Amino acid sequence: MTGTPLIELVDLAAAYGQVQALKPTSLTVAEGEFVTVLGPNGAGKSTMLRAAMRLTPASGRVRFRGRDITRLSTHGRAREGIILVQEGRGLFGQMSVRENLILGAYTIAAGESVEARLEEVFRLFPRLKERFGQTASSLSGGEQQMLAIGRALMAKPKLLMLDEPSLGLAPRVAAEILDTLGTLNRDGLGILLVEQKAPQALRLAKRVYVLSLGGIVAELAASEVGSHHDLSRFYLH
Repeated sequence: MTGTPLIELVDLAAAYGQVQALKPTSLTVAEGEFVTVLGPNGAGKSTMLRAAMRLTPASGRVRFRGRDITRLSTHGRAREGIILVQEGRGLFGQMSVRENLILGAYTIAAGESVEARLEEVFRLFPRLKERFGQTASSLSGGEQQMLAIGRALMAKPKLLMLDEPSLGLAPRVAAEILDTLGTLNRDGLGILLVEQKAPQALRLAKRVYVLSLGGIVAELAASEVGSHHDLSRFYLH
């Protein structure tokens, strides 16, 4: 990779009590790059994303566009353009699709149009426009994931981080959502995707990190990985 990374995690580590969930871990995502982190359950993938967003106490450094943001709050990192779609989606179930989306636009600057951002989300996820007035809890699982991603996009991220967006979804719906992430990446959005479903994630990614037992055990070009079997040798490192 040449030039200044979009994001750089340097020896990021986190523990829950006496249990070290994430060993000192370093990775980068370049401007406009699609990077996937793969690994089994309990490998530390979610902890890594939460630590990068300062939702979990961590040691190490985080740099964004060349600037050290280690001391920035979660809110401050979001204002810089780092947005995380967490596992579980975190929607407000009794609020409407519209209300959930508008909550994502809290970083909007004076003079910018919330409606223009809504239309961009609806272009990517037409079903959200059809469900505009419905409560989030009334949506299907796939539609809720679309809403969670749509809400993140309302903040106009420079880096979109996602924690297993295909979890619990039918294969067709998961593929549709991942295809939309591919579209966003082709439009220039940097993406850091944590996934267990290797084939779909590998189709989109440029580079892959393999996380196992709390640490990165491999960094590969996505083209080097032909199947999940190619990755399994790293999982019990």
